[in-house]
Order: sequence, then C-alpha cells, then structure tokens
Amino acid sequence: MAIGVVAGIVLAAIVALIGLFKLMWRVAEPNEALVISGSTHRTEGLGEGMGFRIVTGRGTLVVPGVQAVRKLSLDLNETQLVVDCVTHQGIPLRVKGVVIFKIGDDLVSIANAARRFLDQQKMMPERVHIVFAGHLRSIVGGLTVEDMIRDREKLTGQTRAACGTEMEKLGLIVDSLQIHEIEDPTGYIKNLAMPHAAAVQRDARIAQAEANRLATEAEQTAFARMAEATRDSEILQAGYQAERDKAAATARQAGPLSEAAARQEVVVQETKVAELEAHRREQQLQADVRKPADAKAYEIRTRAEAERDARISSAQAKARETELAAAAEATRVKTAATADAAATEARGLATATATRATGEAEAAATQAKGLAEAASAKAKGLAEAEAIKARAAALAENQEAVVAQQLAENWPAIVEAGAGAFGNVEHMVLLNGAEGMSEMFAKALSMGGAGLGVARQLLASMSQPPTDTAATAPAPAAPSLNGRVPIHEE
Repeated sequence: MAIGVVAGIVLAAIVALIGLFKLMWRVAEPNEALVISGSTHRTEGLGEGMGFRIVTGRGTLVVPGVQAVRKLSLDLNETQLVVDCVTHQGIPLRVKGVVIFKIGDDLVSIANAARRFLDQQKMMPERVHIVFAGHLRSIVGGLTVEDMIRDREKLTGQTRAACGTEMEKLGLIVDSLQIHEIEDPTGYIKNLAMPHAAAVQRDARIAQAEANRLATEAEQTAFARMAEATRDSEILQAGYQAERDKAAATARQAGPLSEAAARQEVVVQETKVAELEAHRREQQLQADVRKPADAKAYEIRTRAEAERDARISSAQAKARETELAAAAEATRVKTAATADAAATEARGLATATATRATGEAEAAATQAKGLAEAASAKAKGLAEAEAIKARAAALAENQEAVVAQQLAENWPAIVEAGAGAFGNVEHMVLLNGAEGMSEMFAKALSMGGAGLGVARQLLASMSQPPTDTAATAPAPAAPSLNGRVPIHEE
C-alpha cells in the first residue's frame, strides 16, 4: 500500500514537472522571433540596457508571471506604391510599383523592428509606403521623363539607396522594388512617341515598296524559268525520239547480235567450268592439308583443356581437403573446450563439496568447544559453590579463625590500602622525628584494625538466622580469598 502511494506521488510529481516544463518552454518558428521581456538581459551587439531578449530558431525557458513573450513575424510583406510626382521638366506623372520587404535576420534589425512595430505589425506596409513615397517624389523631381522611360533601373536603384538608411533604422530590409507603370495624365509621353510612330510608318511604307519590287522581280524570274522549262521539255522530247530511232536500228541488227550473244554464253560456260575445276582443287587441298592440320590443332587444344581441368580438379580437391581439415580441427578444439569446461565444473563441484565439509567440521568443532567450555564453567561454578558452602560452615564453627586467616592472607593489601591515603603526598614534614613516623605508621595500621572490626561485624550478621524480610532478599556474596575489603571513611 505504501509503495503504491509513493509511486502515485512520484508519478504526479513527474506529470507536474512535465506540465510546468511545457508551460515554460517556448520555441521560435523559422519565420518568427520571440521577444522576451521582464528581466535584464544583454545581447551581443545591441549595447547596454536593452532590457529584453531575442530568440530565433530555437527554444528557451520563460518564467510565467515574471517574463512576457511576444512574437515578431519575419515573413515577407509588400506595399503597393501609387505616387503622384513632378519631373524636373515640371510634368506631373503617376508612378506605380511594389515594394517587397521584411524584418532583417540579424539581432540589431529585429531589436529595432521590435521597438517600433511589435504591437503594430499590420502598420508596417503603410509606414514603408510613406518612406518610399517621399523619396520617390524627391528622386523623380531630379529626373526627366526621358530618363525615367529609358532607364527605370536607375530610378529603382536611386530609390533603394535613398531609403536604405531609414529602412535600416526601422529594422527592415528591401528584397525587391519594381516600377510597374508610369502614367502620364498630360499626354507628354504620347506626344513624345508620335515622331517615332511617324518614322515607323515611313519605314513601313518603304518596306512595303521594297517588298513590291522584290515581288515583281520574283514574277519576272518565274516567267523566265517557265520559258526555260519549255525549252528543256522540247529538248527532252527530241532525245526521246532519237532513242526510239536507235531502238529500231538495233532491232534490225538482232540477228548478228544473237549470234554474238550465243558465243558470249559459251565463253561464260567455259569460264564457269574453269571456276568449278579450281574449286575442286581447293576442296582437295582442304581435305589433304587443312583437315589434318585442324585435327592436330583440335587434339592439342583438347589435351590442353584436359590438363587444365585436371589441375582445376586437383586444386578443388586440395581446397576440400583443407576445408575438411579445418572442420576437423574446429571440432577437436570445440571438444577440448567442452572437456575443459566439464573438468572446470567438476573441480568447482569438488571444491564446493570440500568447502561445505570443512565448514561442517568447523561448526562441529566449535559446537564441541562450546559444550566443553560450558561444562568447564559449570564444573567451576559447582566447585566455587562447594568452596563457599565449606567456608560458610567454617565460619559457623570458628569465625575468629577464618577472619584471622583471611586478614593474614590479605594483610599486605590492607596495609597498602591504608597507606593509599598518603599516595598523593609529594612532600611530608615530620615535626617530631622518629616519633612522628611511628605515629603515622600506627595510624595506618589502625586503619587495618578498623577493617578487622568491620569484617567481624559482617561475619556476625551472616551467622544470625534470616528474618522474614531477609528471606525475600538475595544472600550477599561471600568474599573471595583474594578479594579486598573496601573501607569507607565518613
């Protein structure tokens, strides 16, 4: 039950810690910056006394109730430019364009933007429009209409350069500035284009005339080619007529030509016979020379292949033999390892058995020793009891003799105890010489005599019969032979 309660408490503590951590842990998305205020911070490059911390692209711990966390978007923004301007020539124009901007990625830009737009992020396009509109009017005022039409890139570059410092103070950077259209309410640009349009029309008429001339020349050339084609056709017809006449003449000469053709056929047949004879001789050479040579080469090649196959088989056999030998060696090593393990296990069992037997023997010896010591103590106690009993009997019969004997045996100790009063005396002055010394020793011996009287009183009290009250009290222990009788001085 107690373990369950402890486990529940631990689990609740873990859940509470996780909840607290999730409450305190804030993560900045890639397109935003966290601005944490409420405690003094110093960020490199921002100077002293900024008073807030900037976190981008990572997580951080925030103390609820002590620190405040607000998000600053780093996304792209755009603003449409529609600006009425007047050129250097005094001509009014309307310039239309677009500015694409965002908050800079460095901490200085983020800090500048946070101070100006943290609670007014939706107002950034309007502020940027105001900045660009003012600079665009100023720049257009120094240009002509022709400059603006022919070199818009120049207008764009000058505008970006002029707004760069102010945008940097605002913590913003311009990704793109495009001039889409330049409107001309007065028609200056249209009139400016009319000479060019007239020139274009002129060039068009000239081009048309040139095209007509070329067409006429092409027609004349075509007529000439038609006449040439007619001439060529008549020439071809005359050639065909000549061929027909030639064919007629050839027909008339068919007889002689047939005889010549027959003779030609004979010559052809004789040529074929000669070719067949040459082919026969070639086949004879093939059978007599080439075939035996091919057979010899085939025999040599077959023997070489057989020797190669034999060497390969021998190598494979050796490899198989090596593999079997390796397997046998592995089996032998495995068997030896198994035998060693079994021997080790047997030795361990034997050691354990010997250790257990040794322990059992030592336990038995200890038990026997304890029994012997107990028996010895018991015998000693019985002996002491018998001695006490005998002493009590002797005291009952002759107290004076027993006391005298005890005093005689312990007289040196008694005297030593009596003289112990002078043990701490470093210097002693005797006023009456030898008599004072004798008197001092007499006092020491009188202490021993006082001890004798106390001993006699104790023996007398021991010899009296016990009363009802004494019957319930334990009997006093008899003084041992070697004991000392304590003496108390009041």
